[in-house]
Amino acid sequence: MEKIDIPKKAIYRLSIYHRCLQRLQDNGQETVSSTALAKAAGVKPAQLRKDLAYFGQFGTRGLGYPVDTLASMIRDLLGRERLQPVVLVGAGNLGSALLHYQGFQKEGFEVVCAFDADPETAKKRGIGIPVKSDQEIDSFVHAENVKLAILCVPAGFAQAVANRLVAAGIQGILNFSPVVLEVPEDVVVNNVDLALELEHLSFFVR
Repeated sequence: MEKIDIPKKAIYRLSIYHRCLQRLQDNGQETVSSTALAKAAGVKPAQLRKDLAYFGQFGTRGLGYPVDTLASMIRDLLGRERLQPVVLVGAGNLGSALLHYQGFQKEGFEVVCAFDADPETAKKRGIGIPVKSDQEIDSFVHAENVKLAILCVPAGFAQAVANRLVAAGIQGILNFSPVVLEVPEDVVVNNVDLALELEHLSFFVR
């Protein structure tokens, strides 16, 4: 599919739609209405129809969307027709927990290598992929043409590691380090601050 200019928030929602469609496929459902898919994704039907309009006129009034076709179109747009290689930097407690997560491959991503300042200690955590010294980040990312990275290093090291990742060719960083990274405009950073999320939730718990 030709590259489409889609807002970041819409891309996020398309990922949610794709996951919902996968569940429908697993259940053998062939079509889904915009109302049903929107409810499963937690958005309004009008928002879903607006997001899917990026694909042009699609779906049949009264019949809905063909599940397999729509899932394939979104998967193609998101670059999931093949496994995308990912590296993880910082194989400590959080990093190793992420490496044991089995859901990445199902969603189209393969963590191909982990890097740590102390790789021998990291290997003792039962990580099932190669763990290399963080001094090898640059050469590996460049040689393997990896574009995505997960960052789980302490805050004091995060910016320096991010700089190296970007210089090596990384274009997208999922940042678990509790710091705001400064990166070039053409590099995308998604921040996951677990403590901040809990703080947000605690506001609603009385």
